[in-house]
Amino acid sequence: MTTSEFERYIVRKPLPAAGGPLVKGRQTPMVYLSSRQVPETCAYIELCWIHGIPEPNPYLQERTLDYDQMLLHIGMDCTKPQVLGGTVELVLGGQPVVFNTTTAVFIPKGTPYGLLTYKDFQRPHLQMTIVLGSGDPYAGAAPGAGGAAAAAAPTRAMDGRVACGGQVEGASPHRPSEVDYESYVVRSPMREAGPDYVEGRQNPTMTYMSGTQVIGVKNYLEIGWIWDAPNRPIPRMRHDNYEEIVCHVGSDPLNPEDLGATMRFDVGNELTEYDTTHCVFLPRKLDHGPLIWSEVRRPMIEVAMMLGAGTWAEGWEGSFFDE
Repeated sequence: MTTSEFERYIVRKPLPAAGGPLVKGRQTPMVYLSSRQVPETCAYIELCWIHGIPEPNPYLQERTLDYDQMLLHIGMDCTKPQVLGGTVELVLGGQPVVFNTTTAVFIPKGTPYGLLTYKDFQRPHLQMTIVLGSGDPYAGAAPGAGGAAAAAAPTRAMDGRVACGGQVEGASPHRPSEVDYESYVVRSPMREAGPDYVEGRQNPTMTYMSGTQVIGVKNYLEIGWIWDAPNRPIPRMRHDNYEEIVCHVGSDPLNPEDLGATMRFDVGNELTEYDTTHCVFLPRKLDHGPLIWSEVRRPMIEVAMMLGAGTWAEGWEGSFFDE
């Protein structure tokens, strides 16, 4: 693979999540973005495959974090992308929420979450945890408490803190008794990005988190499948207003680091190439692209998130593209 001076923004090899018990039926979570890997980032991302009903079940006990989170369970069959392959119950703010489709859950900071219990299981699928506002949210946690899906002692919400990136954070505006936490759950996506048909990739992609779906959310997240080399590349672009995170994830549960494809995704005017699952952090005003697939051996997903933008239109405003 070609080496670039912009490699500091690219995570090609994950770190194992620190601490936490081993759970039968679940892969040890892989950290694909943190400030340990990319010092400039203010986000933390873990991926892990669920291979069966975890043991113990539930394996996630109640905990609280000082940062907003998104918890995604992603079905990994490109022909039925909304079918999860299991039924999950997550207790959020003391309220059980149950889902059996590809689902994103927004967890406001200071909100207790867990137990997480599997009711049934049909096929392997992916769990993705995104923590917003810190690239190292578990620093100083009790021994063995690391990892977004590990049990931990509750932490206290912090009021009025200045988050990394310069944004002022306040306490969660709701107490558990005042909110229906179903309003934080997205079980079915919006289809809004990428109106032009491109052979080999999903168009439009699936929006699984936005301020339109969950009121108050200021981060836009979409998921799209690529099952063959797209017949048209994604053009070179730049976002002047927001940072972006792009992850390309392989669909082989037995070899999760294999992308199942060979692709080019230029970062900062330099050619960078990939054949493994990876995550790229893109600061504001950093040119990136084009994205060109030379080979797709197995379907894969692309997860893109615009940090600070609540909607697709807001995120792409102030963005510039090559023709």
